[in-house]
Amino acid sequence: MRLLSKRQVKELVLYSPQHIARLEAAGQFPKRVRLGNNRVGWVEAEVLEWLQERIDARGQQH
Repeated sequence: MRLLSKRQVKELVLYSPQHIARLEAAGQFPKRVRLGNNRVGWVEAEVLEWLQERIDARGQQH
């Protein structure tokens, strides 16, 4: 299992950290894992699955 930093997630999904936090709060993005008082990470497989869902959905859009 690999964890991604905030910077890595931002580079992958092309959203600002603030927008990622809003999506998380709305239940529309994988939840972060608290690693310590000042450190969080995201499970890479969950973020990649979230991205794949968006890629798959583009063929279904009208």
